[in-house]
Order: sequence, then C-alpha cells, then structure tokens
Amino acid sequence: MDRFNINIKTMPVRRLVMFGFAGLGAALLAVVWGARLFLGAGGHVVGAAVIIVLTAVIWVIVDRTLASHEYDKNNLPARPEYTNFDIYHHPKHLEELGGQGLKSLTFVVFDTETTGLGPSQGDEIISIAGVRIVGGEIRTGEVFTRLVNPGRDIPKASIRFHGITEDMVRDEAPIGGVLPEFRDFVGDAVLVAHNAAFDMKFLKLKEESTGVIFDHLVLDSLLLSVFLEPESVNHGLDAIAERLGVAIEGRHTALGDSLTTAAVFLRMLEMLETRGIRTLGQAIEASSRISHVREMQKQF
Repeated sequence: MDRFNINIKTMPVRRLVMFGFAGLGAALLAVVWGARLFLGAGGHVVGAAVIIVLTAVIWVIVDRTLASHEYDKNNLPARPEYTNFDIYHHPKHLEELGGQGLKSLTFVVFDTETTGLGPSQGDEIISIAGVRIVGGEIRTGEVFTRLVNPGRDIPKASIRFHGITEDMVRDEAPIGGVLPEFRDFVGDAVLVAHNAAFDMKFLKLKEESTGVIFDHLVLDSLLLSVFLEPESVNHGLDAIAERLGVAIEGRHTALGDSLTTAAVFLRMLEMLETRGIRTLGQAIEASSRISHVREMQKQF
C-alpha cells in the first residue's frame, strides 16, 4: 500500500491543480446526471459534454500559465551579492601566476546550486558544474556536472529556482564523494564564477570534512562587470549577458550558468585588454578594489 501513499505537502502545484479540476468536473457531472429528469431526453448528455469540454479547456489554460511561471527561470530574481568571503587572499599563487597574461591561462568557470543562501547556516550544495577555457576558447567537450545528495531537505523556495527535487538527488553521492572529482577536474586552473564568494564559501566550509582544498586564484565576473561598467546598476548574470550579447540557456542550472558565465568572461577579457588589464595580477588587483568598495557601500 506504500506506493499509493500521497504526500500532498510535496506534490507539485500543477498536479494539485489538475486533481482539483478533475474533482470539480466530476462533481459537476454528478450534479448534471442527477438532474437528468429535469433536463429532458439527451439534455443531460449535452450538459455533461459541455462541462467536460469547459473544464478541460480551463485546466489547459491554467496549467500552461503555471508551467510558464515554473520554467521561465530567466524571470527569477538574481542570487544576492555575497561579499562575506575574501577570495583574493592567496599571495603565494598570485606571486606565481600574477604576471601571466589572461589569455594564456587555463580557467575553469563553475557554478553551484544549493539548498539555500546560507552556507554557514546549514545550506548545502546540490549541484556543481564547471567548463574549461583554454587559449581563449570554451571547451564544451570538457565539462563537469554532478548532482549532489545534500543529506537534508530541499526547500520549495529553492526548487523554484533550480528545479532540483529531493527525488532527483536521493541516489546521488554526497559532497564528500563529488568534491574530489571536481578538484581533479579543476587541476591547476584559475577559477571563475559569478558572485564567486558565494560558491567559494560553500567549498571552503567543506575542506575539513572532505580534505579537499581549493586554494586556487579566483576571478569574479560580477566584480569585473562593476569594474568595466561602473555606470550600470544591474550586475546580475542575466543583465550582463544581455548587455554583452550573450545568449542564455539553462539558466539557474549549474552547467547552464557555468556556460553563460564562461561566454560572458571571454567578452570581458577583450574589454579588460582595452582598459590596460592584461595580466592575472592586474585583473585580481582591480577586482579586489571593487570588492572592498562594494563591501563598504553595504555599511551606508
């Protein structure tokens, strides 16, 4: 009997609406059928047919509306800017790589999806993905993408963003089994992410429990956007992509956002060069200044 157990609390809204319309249609049919003596010969059949058609048409309209809200992820609000983590405190690596030209470096652009926005309050990674950039080209054949079992519930508010449900991650490996694989994929590359402090905080908090350390140099496309376009108000990934003419696919998925960020980052490399920013050290110095200013602005 377990397989017939229905958990209404976790049932998708569209399915609940479908059941609601089905119940409403059945109730109306029962009323029409019960009134067949008053409707005359064949009247109840016509009435039943009209009810079925109207109920079906209204349900389809409502269902399509719900579906558009569920899957139109480009209209969801951007992840809040996260500055609670210093991604530029790696003097050893900066000394080694700081003088190298940006276009000569290998980058891994990555993104995470999580149960929520509080890495220090118990939220966990549920998806991580990355794509490699070599020689100024995105290697679409060299990608990493994995779902992660967070070992906790996934709030409905988060599912609305990334579409990852508890059923989808139930049989996946925990973070301790995924991070070593991702670390191998990254190798010695420079990491790139949008709002990078958020993603890096999740990785850093897992160092002790997993033994996997990410001490890589990091560039943040959000901070680079502020440096390159200080007059712009919106530095969310959607807004930046639109300004730079980058097509967005798979928004609010770890792999989709990694690919979008990678395309945005390549456009930024050209813009940085026109501003005299040609080395990794120069890019990190500019980003660090912007990071400090953004943090100070929050205090006012």
